[in-house]
This record gives sequence, C-alpha cells and structure tokens, in this order.
Amino acid sequence: MTATSTHHALWVAYGATGVVGTIRKDDDEYTVTMADADAPAGTYPSMEVAKSALHSHMRPGSDWPEFRQH
Repeated sequence: MTATSTHHALWVAYGATGVVGTIRKDDDEYTVTMADADAPAGTYPSMEVAKSALHSHMRPGSDWPEFRQH
C-alpha cells in the first residue's frame, strides 16, 4: 500500500497583538479561521478575497495584518 500525503498551504495573519487568524488553501478554495475560533469564518475563491475577509473579521479600525506563509 502506498501512502499519499496532500500539502495544503497555510498563511498565518499577524496583527499588533500577535496571531489574529489563518488562511488555508484547500484545492481551489481559501478557508479563513480567526484565532481562538471554534469554526472557520468562511471559504473564499481567491487569496485576496480571503485576506479581505479575515481583515473584516478583526476589530474595527485594525491595521491590515501581516500574512506569513508556513
């Protein structure tokens, strides 16, 4: 039997106070999960839309987070 592993890209979003969320690429979608959340905030068709969605879930007036791929 052959083992198959699938690599999914992961970006961590950092705000002024530390990690604020993540974006995970799964096939053709990007899933946003906010830090300390029990469930994803949503799934989006592109990385740019996912970044905007993550930022929109942050506190009003928050600076744009820094995204680092892991």
